[in-house]
Order: sequence, then C-alpha cells, then structure tokens
Amino acid sequence: MTTVVFADLVGSTGIFERLGDQTAGRFVTQFTTSLAHSFEHHHGRVVKLLGDGVFAVFAHEHDAINACIAIQKRLQERPVFAGGSGRPVQMQIGIESGDVVEIAGDCYGDAVNSAARLADLAGADQILTTARVREALPEEHRKLLRALGPMFLRGRSKATQVFRVHWQIGLDTEATVMGITMGEPAHEASLELYANGRSLRLEPRGETITLGRAPTSSLALNDGRVSRMHATVEWRGGHFVLTDASSFGTWVYLGSQAEPLVLRRTECYLVGQGTITLGCERGAEAPPTVRFVVHA
Repeated sequence: MTTVVFADLVGSTGIFERLGDQTAGRFVTQFTTSLAHSFEHHHGRVVKLLGDGVFAVFAHEHDAINACIAIQKRLQERPVFAGGSGRPVQMQIGIESGDVVEIAGDCYGDAVNSAARLADLAGADQILTTARVREALPEEHRKLLRALGPMFLRGRSKATQVFRVHWQIGLDTEATVMGITMGEPAHEASLELYANGRSLRLEPRGETITLGRAPTSSLALNDGRVSRMHATVEWRGGHFVLTDASSFGTWVYLGSQAEPLVLRRTECYLVGQGTITLGCERGAEAPPTVRFVVHA
C-alpha cells in the first residue's frame, strides 16, 4: 500500500494573469520546489512537480497527514503573496492510499486518480482524504478527521466516503468552510443558492430553505419533474445539509465532478460549490437547476 498526495495551488490562473507568464512561472516553480522539500522532510518522495502542484507518495498514512498539515500551517503562519492581489497563496490537497504501479519513475493506479480528484474537490486551505486512509491512521490522527459523507469522485461508479482533515486551530470543529483566507480570523461559512434569477443566503443556524414546485417554496421551480416539496437545505451540526424528499430524486454535482451524487430520500453535505438538479440529471433537456456556493 502506498499513500498518494496531490497538493495544488489555488487560483494559479489568476497569478499568471496578474504577473505574466515569465514572472508567474518563476514564482510557481520556486513555490512548488519549496513544497517538495517539505514533503521530503516528512519522509515522502516527490514523484513530480505538476506546474502548479506537487505529486508525492508516502510509505505511511500518518507521514502524509503530518506533511500536509505542516504545509498548511506554514502558509497560515507565514503567508506567501504572489503579486498585488492582497491575498496569500493557498493550497488544496487530496490524500488516498492503495496499490500503486511505478513505471519509469512515474506512478499509476486508482489511488493516484483518487488523490487527484480529492485535491480538485478540496477548497482553499483544505485537506481531503478517504475512509481507507482513516482506517490506517493511529487514533491521534483519526481525531483530526471530520466526515463529509459519501461523494462521487470523477471516474468512479461508487460513492467514496470523504473526510476533511481539521488542522486549523480555532475553527469551528464541525464546520465545512471553503476558501478561508489565511492570516485572517476564521469566520463561519454561509451558503448561497441561485435559481431562476433569484438568490437566497443561508447563514449558520438560519431557517431551513425549501426547494420545490409549490409557490410557497423558498426557491420555487415550476417544472413537472420537481415535486411540490422537493428538497430542503438546512444548517445542522456544523454543515449545510441537503435532504431529498421528492418523487424522482435530486442530483448533486460537487465542484468540477462530472459524476453526480444521486439522492433518493437521502441527504448529503454541500461543500464548496456546485449545482443541484431536481428530478433529473443535468444532461436532461432544460433541467431545473439550483447553483450553490459556500462562502467563507
């Protein structure tokens, strides 16, 4: 078993737009090289630099967790700035364990693909991992993990149990907060929903939002595939929770994932940003769609 880590720089496109290709290229190369040294310091082996990220492997899950936490803490304590954006550089990280095949110095396998998908799904400053990694960790590390529920990772037919590594001291231990700016006090997240030219914001401990065909719904979508009371969104236990109560189901697309999490009288956490389609998948004709964004 090998533990795989993908660590990606958040918003690298904006850095290149602000600084230009040559200056941004130098900055990103120096930054990712520094990250590589940090992984090596924690007993990892850097497989390759990925332009705006690092691909590394570890023999032990706890070493991978320690390395990723150390990197996030270092960026929090000593922020790095790129150009004149006024915002420090942030990382999004995915960790997975499994069988890995090495060919000509590169690594391949399901664990590699999974770690890359988790990094894509993670928000700024986040470290996401799976139940497989959790099971191999000592108890002191398991205590740092917060369950985000089942999610579909691109290319997988079955849902993966995803966990967030809680490394930020002082942050609400149950909150799923995407995009916290390092170096500033942490704030609770809020959730914004967009549909039919309207937007609704749900604050922590705010009133439940209803989605449905009924005119009395918080967000009403007049479509035959939408049940009168199709779904609810509420703040519960530190998470924004979407619950399906419909006849035909609810499809949830998290981040850039192509594969949805399909809810049929079940629920899931809303993390980062994505789209929700009611009563059908988003490939259907004119699907009733709600877009969501979790704001820090």
